[in-house]
Amino acid sequence: MTTPLLLVLLLTAPWCMAALLARVRGRSSVPAAAGRWGLVLAFLFTASGHFLMTEAMALMLPAWVPGRVPLVLATGVLEIAIALGFLWPHTQRWAAWTALVVLVAFFPANVYAAWKEVPVGGHAWGLVYLWLRTPLQLLLVAWTWHFGLGRSLAGPLMKRSRDHDRAVRL
Repeated sequence: MTTPLLLVLLLTAPWCMAALLARVRGRSSVPAAAGRWGLVLAFLFTASGHFLMTEAMALMLPAWVPGRVPLVLATGVLEIAIALGFLWPHTQRWAAWTALVVLVAFFPANVYAAWKEVPVGGHAWGLVYLWLRTPLQLLLVAWTWHFGLGRSLAGPLMKRSRDHDRAVRL
């Protein structure tokens, strides 16, 4: 059950540290890049599971899915590409949109794994795990939407702000 907590820590720590540093320095904003660094760390962390626990992660997919192990490895590579995409301005939007699709597309695998009590992450807890996993998934989507696309959660149809790449007000 430590996996979701570690994921939240990796996602939020760079922004929290930048916010603390900004406060100490008397600034009222935090570079948005700090939020994207959290996405880099989170996606690299989740990608690592695809290579370190390949067989166990393959069990998160129903038996009727062909090529489960190669699929787990391929999606691990995809998550690395997403993480790296957040590092460069010209690939950030691609990374954000791809991450959002992945987060939505992979969620059913988490539901299936919890239903089958697959011994990966918190899935062994069964359906109770979804009470933790669902808010975590929503946090990942919101974080990606805000820091990856530069969109306000209050006005999701708003255009990307001009100063989004520079700072986020505290």
